Amino acid sequence: MTQLARRRIPGLEIADHQFTVPLDHGQPGGETLSVFARELVAIENAGKDLPWLIFFQGGPGYPGPRVLERNGWIKRAVQEYRVLLLDDRGTGRSEPVCAQTLARRGSAKERGRYLTHFRSDAIVRDAELIRRELIGDRRWTALGQSYGGFCTTRYLSAAPEGLEGAILTGGIPPIGRTAQDVYQATYPVVKRKNALYYERYPEDVERVRSIVRTLDAQEIRLPSGDRLTRRRFLQLGLLLGFHDGFENVHYLVESAFVPGRRGPELGFGFLCDFEAILTYRQAPIFSLLQEACYAEGVATRWAAERVRREFPEFDRDEPTVLFTGEMMYRWLFDDIVHLRELKEEAEFLAAYENWPQLHDPVRLAANKVPAVAVTYADDMFVEVGLAEEAAKKIGNLGVWLTNEFEHNGLRSHGEKILDRLLTMLRERPR
Repeated sequence: MTQLARRRIPGLEIADHQFTVPLDHGQPGGETLSVFARELVAIENAGKDLPWLIFFQGGPGYPGPRVLERNGWIKRAVQEYRVLLLDDRGTGRSEPVCAQTLARRGSAKERGRYLTHFRSDAIVRDAELIRRELIGDRRWTALGQSYGGFCTTRYLSAAPEGLEGAILTGGIPPIGRTAQDVYQATYPVVKRKNALYYERYPEDVERVRSIVRTLDAQEIRLPSGDRLTRRRFLQLGLLLGFHDGFENVHYLVESAFVPGRRGPELGFGFLCDFEAILTYRQAPIFSLLQEACYAEGVATRWAAERVRREFPEFDRDEPTVLFTGEMMYRWLFDDIVHLRELKEEAEFLAAYENWPQLHDPVRLAANKVPAVAVTYADDMFVEVGLAEEAAKKIGNLGVWLTNEFEHNGLRSHGEKILDRLLTMLRERPR
């Protein structure tokens, strides 16, 4: 472990740490990776011996949050914990994965095999190594948001001896289910979100239809040079699962057209804003390993694309044009220039069959670690039925089901949510 820097911002003391971990924890003498984590403590608690909380970010493929001030869930957490914000391997300052870094390796097959080491099983083993280096035999509490909840559940399955407690926010994984099961459950939720969106903004029915027909008829280029196609535009539906998503989509759509020489044209401002809102540049792991998050012993084979055939309404313009959600399609690796460089790796991963098991059902059922979760009733990303089914497979898990928040509730209403979950955690059997 190397401590890189220590500094203060209003209300918080921050320390940066760098750790060296094996690429493959099954081969500890082989290639290594550098993993970064940022420690936070309230200024008034800086010299105190506090319990620790490790945070696993959503994704996959996104680093821990970059803290600007003492607010949200962090404000609540630092009242009683030292908080460790982990940049999952391959993200942020943890030796990032991208086309440039992968280019140092040999064939696409070699690069694909390398990428199989970036799922929750490896992330948890990194965390255990970091725990021992940082705090020795002491245990800590894990907080996982969305995919971070998948990591926390893996922690309960693989190394519960390292945990004092576990908190999952919108992140109970579909234990024992395939990627195909996941998308069969989530496409109907996306359809409902579309209906609610158009109910709130009925004027956008025709606006969206006009946008997609313009994109079909003309070659419209984004500032990056990529062509904006109908299918790429409709992935804006990813936002419909967030607390402010309806408004962000509406405000973009309502100002899409400007008067041009030959009539209405899609404005440059609209194109800039679209690209800023929906880009896959910063987190290629998100695109490459989205479906692999669910894989255990079988290939995913572009599950979202296959399942979409069961929902032909997503290919129609009437009665409304439907946005899609958090689905990765093969065409993304053709249409988006920086993903095109990773197309062979994506195909390798979609066909890969040797994914290890992520969960031990017997161990999870016998879990004694105090654990709590918030489940969102109309979650577009972690479907509530699958989450409730999985929750019954985890011992000593208390669940709060609510329709008050969306999937990103920890970000939008974090102080309130974490306060209730910590109260629940204290009430769990020990």
